[in-house]
Amino acid sequence: MKSKEDWQFAPHVLREYALIADGERGILVGPKGDFVWMCVPRWDSDAVFSSLIGGHGNYAITPRGRFVWGGYYEEGTLVWHSRWVTETGIIECREALAFPAEPGRAVVLRRVVAVDGDAHVRVVLDPRAGFGHSGLRSLACEDGIWTGRTGSLRVRWLGADDARPATGNGSPALSMDLTVRAGEHHDFVLELSEGELPAELVDPDTAWKSTAAAWKDAVPDLAETLTPRDARHAYAVLRGLTSSGGGMVAAATMSLPERAKQGRNYDYRYVWIRDQCFTGEAVAAAGPHPLLDDAVRFVSERLLEDGPNLKPAYTTIGGPVPDQRMLKLSGYPGGSDIAGNHVNAQFQLDALGESLLLFSAAASHDHLDADGWRAAETAANAIAARWQDPEAGIWELDDKNWTESRLICVAGLRAISKQCAPSGRIGSWLALAEGILAETATTSTHSTGRWQRAPDDERNDSALLLPPIRGGLAADDPRTLVTLQSLEEELGVDSFLYRFRQDAGPLEDAEGAFLLCGFTMALALHQQGREVDATRWFERNRAACGPPGLYSEEFDVTQRQLRGNLPQAFVHALMLECSARLAKAWETT
Repeated sequence: MKSKEDWQFAPHVLREYALIADGERGILVGPKGDFVWMCVPRWDSDAVFSSLIGGHGNYAITPRGRFVWGGYYEEGTLVWHSRWVTETGIIECREALAFPAEPGRAVVLRRVVAVDGDAHVRVVLDPRAGFGHSGLRSLACEDGIWTGRTGSLRVRWLGADDARPATGNGSPALSMDLTVRAGEHHDFVLELSEGELPAELVDPDTAWKSTAAAWKDAVPDLAETLTPRDARHAYAVLRGLTSSGGGMVAAATMSLPERAKQGRNYDYRYVWIRDQCFTGEAVAAAGPHPLLDDAVRFVSERLLEDGPNLKPAYTTIGGPVPDQRMLKLSGYPGGSDIAGNHVNAQFQLDALGESLLLFSAAASHDHLDADGWRAAETAANAIAARWQDPEAGIWELDDKNWTESRLICVAGLRAISKQCAPSGRIGSWLALAEGILAETATTSTHSTGRWQRAPDDERNDSALLLPPIRGGLAADDPRTLVTLQSLEEELGVDSFLYRFRQDAGPLEDAEGAFLLCGFTMALALHQQGREVDATRWFERNRAACGPPGLYSEEFDVTQRQLRGNLPQAFVHALMLECSARLAKAWETT
């Protein structure tokens, strides 16, 4: 049975959630100052706050009485300010995970600020490891400092001298009422660790200063992009999703439905090779910034270890993605509770082509070392060995010879061949590219002259915009032009783009518009010199977010709602790339 606290913090629409993150894990913050999602110690660990998908566990700082919610990020950071206008004044709560991160220990910083008038808030801490199944135990308070355990995690909470245990759902939660006088602030520090907690306590002022300084160092200026503020925000989100080993999770969450009541729910708390490459390529368009090197490092290590058996996704420490399992939770409304991902049994050819595109982008900035070149040769050899094998493709569907996968391999082989490859393999790589292109043209050219999805699937597909953008075909190739025109007409709606037609009904009945595809259309139009059209598509898709500026995978055009896991990394990556590339076009017009 749900407790009173559970109903008080019922799920909200996705556009109202903010993300704070430190690279090793993240927290979704709701409009009531409620932490509804956090996995500790790593992204793919069990959640300690899981109310987002129907589990127990929360950490909330909420105004007492009626209020109107708002909020904002400190520019170029993932330091979030929850802001509430109450009937008696204005309250803010500054929220962050201490940055840079410590892999096995999360430090959560929260500062309640009485901006205008006294601040009256209710504070509840109820961590529950194991997706809500393990409540607090071994609670103790000494000198105003609370300690305890939840599951295998150690807990320490500072700033809650007046908190008291209250039993709910079978285990104690800590709660208190707090009043902060006008113009003053009050700090809370929560530590969650898989190992022993350090003897030295966290000083809030020092932690806040070091966190702000670390974010300033981590996020580049990006002043040369079309939308510098949003570009920096996208980079900050991508940095927040990237672990110390260089691996970037596809999203911070799991099991959020891609369409209301559809039942499509996936766990994206892992590192997709394709998504990592998208991010590296996007960052390279803006400059040789650190996230490019992170992407190259992680992808190189996986290729050198697994070669032609490269998996589509890994954990942030390079381990295998676990099989899917049900958690026995009610799920986010319209969704389910699936952890793990069936992608662990797939082969995705396009990941090899995207890897070569990533390495080429790095080499163009002189950021590809000897290991990177060895990984590039490994990827090219894997393409030679496996390009005719049926595979799951970019959308992870049934195994076929997907056209986009083959053409992106052509693009990758051509791109890496333009760099100063030390192996002397350029001739063979170009020959392989020409062979793949010739075979694909024979089997997958539609009768209208456009590309089709696969030899046995005549439908159009928005993923087919990518190969010309990446150099797999010329911008003025007739197949490029016909494919672009037909996609605009068949799958474009009000400057949003759907992936492909799934049935004869309206596009929006099958799924939401894919924001990745909308930004890709902007790049395709930019490649054609249609800068006004490209900018219109860019701006339309750039606006498909909530107040915190986070993008999900899909956008419900009719209801203007976010659909799918949040935030979706590759959407932020393509937004950043568009902002970088379109800026250069407008400079010359």
